[in-house]
Amino acid sequence: MTLAEWLQQATRQLSGVSALAADDARLLLCHQLNVSVSYVYGHGDDTLGEPDLQALNQLLHRAVQDEPIAYIIGHWPFWNIELEVASCTLIPRPDTELLVEQALSLSLPEHAKVLDLGTGTGAIALALACNRPLWQVTAVDKISAAVALARRNATRLAASNCTISPSDWFSAVTGQQFDLIVSNPPYIEPDDPHLPALKYEPVSALVAAERGLADLATICQQAPAYLATKGWLWLEHGYNQAEDVQQLLTTAGFNKVQSRKDYGGNWRISGGCLNSHNE
Repeated sequence: MTLAEWLQQATRQLSGVSALAADDARLLLCHQLNVSVSYVYGHGDDTLGEPDLQALNQLLHRAVQDEPIAYIIGHWPFWNIELEVASCTLIPRPDTELLVEQALSLSLPEHAKVLDLGTGTGAIALALACNRPLWQVTAVDKISAAVALARRNATRLAASNCTISPSDWFSAVTGQQFDLIVSNPPYIEPDDPHLPALKYEPVSALVAAERGLADLATICQQAPAYLATKGWLWLEHGYNQAEDVQQLLTTAGFNKVQSRKDYGGNWRISGGCLNSHNE
């Protein structure tokens, strides 16, 4: 079987579970052969060896079962970096890049101190650390496997300005203050109808009590004690939670409270500044 023939077969099989069946098939092929997409386009008539064919069909079987391609190939792009991913963490998503974009647009000190709560793969923290090498970024997660994964990503990206530690939200940073705190916490309601589609991802990183607002409320309430004057807090949340999160921020004493829409037009992140009454 040639590369092109396998791609056609795989695309047909994936068409029932993926809106990007052809792209997913190419990702599997590139992963197994350790080649670029351009190589696949230029070598479609090459014949697959039996070991590669067997391995590809095993990968395809997993994908047909709706296992995310990112978990199958073990890495995924985010912002301008590539991250190792695993089932102990969420797969980094384009919507979360909005949080990075917003953070990079803020007027922060040249040597800003930044905290990423619930870092998972390290996506947000490492994107910020790699794009602002003078910033000192601290990333925390309460899941030990996630901490280990994020540390591997930091090492591979040579992000020496990012420290990753185990912590249940703020528990490991007592007494520290930051110019910016960011987080993509769990915010899905336990009975959300979209949850079955996320069956391979860790529920602990997805679901929160109190209509999905419990962890967002905890962060808003506790963050002021860890923010420097004029420090910012920015949070990712559900498409229908912007008003609630703005109220949580206002109640916690934040000013300049505002929200931003994601690339799909949904309200996706909200934030505020501490002690900025006169600005």
